[in-house]
Amino acid sequence: MKKISTLFRDFRHTLSSWGHTLTHNRVLNFTEDKVGIFGKFVRRKQFFTVLSIVVFILAYILLWVFGKDTIYNILRRSTYIIIPLALVAFGGLYAERSGVTNIALEGIMIFGALIGFLFIYFTEDSQINSQLVYVIAIIIAGISGMLFSSIHAFASINMKANQIISGTALNLLAPSFALFLIYILFGGEDIVFRDRFFVQEMGFLSDIPVIGPILFTKAYMSTFYVLVVIVVMSIIMYKTRFGLRLRACGEHPHAADAAGINVVKMRYAGVLISGFLAGMGGIVLVVPLDVAYRATASGYGFLALAVLISGQWKPVRIFVIAAFFGFMLNLSAAYTSIPFLLNAGLPDKMYSMIPFIFTLIILAMTSKKSRAPKAVGEPYDPGKR
Repeated sequence: MKKISTLFRDFRHTLSSWGHTLTHNRVLNFTEDKVGIFGKFVRRKQFFTVLSIVVFILAYILLWVFGKDTIYNILRRSTYIIIPLALVAFGGLYAERSGVTNIALEGIMIFGALIGFLFIYFTEDSQINSQLVYVIAIIIAGISGMLFSSIHAFASINMKANQIISGTALNLLAPSFALFLIYILFGGEDIVFRDRFFVQEMGFLSDIPVIGPILFTKAYMSTFYVLVVIVVMSIIMYKTRFGLRLRACGEHPHAADAAGINVVKMRYAGVLISGFLAGMGGIVLVVPLDVAYRATASGYGFLALAVLISGQWKPVRIFVIAAFFGFMLNLSAAYTSIPFLLNAGLPDKMYSMIPFIFTLIILAMTSKKSRAPKAVGEPYDPGKR
């Protein structure tokens, strides 16, 4: 009887210790989960706090050095570069998140802008509202870029061709085809257009301190259209089932296939969306900066790839890097309006080099921490495990 009592007591003690251990582990796991979530929140909050402080200090220094009117003009013109650069970088994001490297962004910009400017040219003397013409031209440029990118999609996905070679071929084809078509139609090397899309002021919005003179004075409506597109594409990428499937195809395509996701269709979708955004970016870039389309994107497609890599394939960081590059590019072009830089005695080409030097420095600083999608650049083979 005493042995049975002892066994029962030992058994109860064992159960009690197990229960305590399980409870302790649950509490510990729950605490770790909460601490992890809180840690991510704190890190994200710290990032935006530091970013806000840096932007504020930089803005104050610029206002003190250059003067209010000059810096407003530089920031306003910087938006003409920042917006299309971010848009094209988002195009690269969609392609690479699906698992396809798209270095054809430059060529897609050129081709999309070509078709868009042809539409603008042939409707220039019509009675259609100029802003409506611009919106339609942007959409046509996007659709044209999508169709042009389908060549890259077919070569990379169906034919399993080298994606770098395919993209390079499109980059060589686009300007050659554009110049050939322009020569056939107009007998020259460019398409001259009238800038009817400029908005001098936007009512009471132009009177808002700081923001008004930068965003709502001497502005283009395309700036706001593209900002909406960027926000929507960010939400689609990270808050929808489609975005989750797209990212799965770029990380683990075989696991995605086993889960019932059509990897080929998702990769096609990623490349076509990339082409649509890059095509839009091509025309949005040229309209504010020039009076003629000259069958070139001035290397902004390649710079968008640098923005994508420096931004580590994350939407917020991509936009921040695009803003930095856009500001530096405009600063290098507008140095003549800044006495401090004009009197520095540096050659003109030196100012043109500065943005690209910064690009190399930032790429060198961020490349170690950059983590591209695991399956990017690899043709999908269902039989390969």
